[in-house]
This record gives sequence, C-alpha cells and structure tokens, in this order.
Amino acid sequence: MVTGTAVADGARERELVRLVRQDCGSCHGMLLTGGLGQPLTPEALREKPAESLVATVLHGRPGTAMPPWKSILSERDAEWIVERLLRGFPKEGG
Repeated sequence: MVTGTAVADGARERELVRLVRQDCGSCHGMLLTGGLGQPLTPEALREKPAESLVATVLHGRPGTAMPPWKSILSERDAEWIVERLLRGFPKEGG
C-alpha cells in the first residue's frame, strides 16, 4: 500500500485537491460519490490495491471514459491522490 506520500508543498496539494474535486468530480460526482464514473469514497475503494488505483489515475482505463492523467500528474501526485481517497478526500481549500 502507498503510505506517507508527500507532494512538494501546500500549494501543490491545494492544486491536486482542486483537480480531483473539479476534474475527477465531473465524472465521479462533485462529492466523489459516483456519477458517470464509480464512487471514489473510502468504502468503494477499500478492496482495491493502492498500486492499481495509482496505475488507473496515471494510465486511465482503456475502453471507458477514464482518461490517463500522466501528462499532468507525476507518480508522486497520483500516490498522494490515492492515499487521500482511501482516507476520505479533503474538501476543496482544506
């Protein structure tokens, strides 16, 4: 499991929270409880390996609406996002 992942600074963390809430939220629901895409709540992700979730963030899911984000996210960014999703994603700005 991915643990203890840190991104460069608080400003980057705020950018990532906004990206997840806005961009991911456009398919996964603004509260990440599901929409076109699956829910991204801790309960929904509990049985999924963190490494698999990181790979999905970076490479997308071919044949689905899930795009790859590797052009704008580093592996460290994706690990940070997954770690936060598994704990319960913070509110925008928090």
